[in-house]
Amino acid sequence: MAIAHALVAGSKTQEPEIAGAYRAAGVALEVIPRTLLENCGADIIRVLTQLRAKHASGTNLTWGIDGEKGILADMNELGVWEPFAVKSQTIKTAIEAASMLLRIDEIVSGTHKQHKKRAPVGQQQAPQDEGGDDPRAEV
Repeated sequence: MAIAHALVAGSKTQEPEIAGAYRAAGVALEVIPRTLLENCGADIIRVLTQLRAKHASGTNLTWGIDGEKGILADMNELGVWEPFAVKSQTIKTAIEAASMLLRIDEIVSGTHKQHKKRAPVGQQQAPQDEGGDDPRAEV
């Protein structure tokens, strides 16, 4: 949730072209605690709001969802460790894979969309015949 909060907060300081991507990535990361709460049968909205409030203060970054009880808990006390380096590398790899798929899709779809532009019907010229096979040609 700390990374999700940082991405949503960071979207407010970015250029408008990329702010949406920051915000979307932050919202997507909030699916993890939401899914944990759903599986525990907890009150999702109430507990997620409490978790957001704890992370917004900036002092409770180790708080998360206790996956067995469906309540907020300090992850240090539970012995749950998520190294930032591992998580950030996982996210970078996922973004790179998605970018590569988008590039491949752009290349594949770009080859099918290239058509020669034809002149409008009124501007087309008649083909010129060089062989003299036209019976109307003057002799």
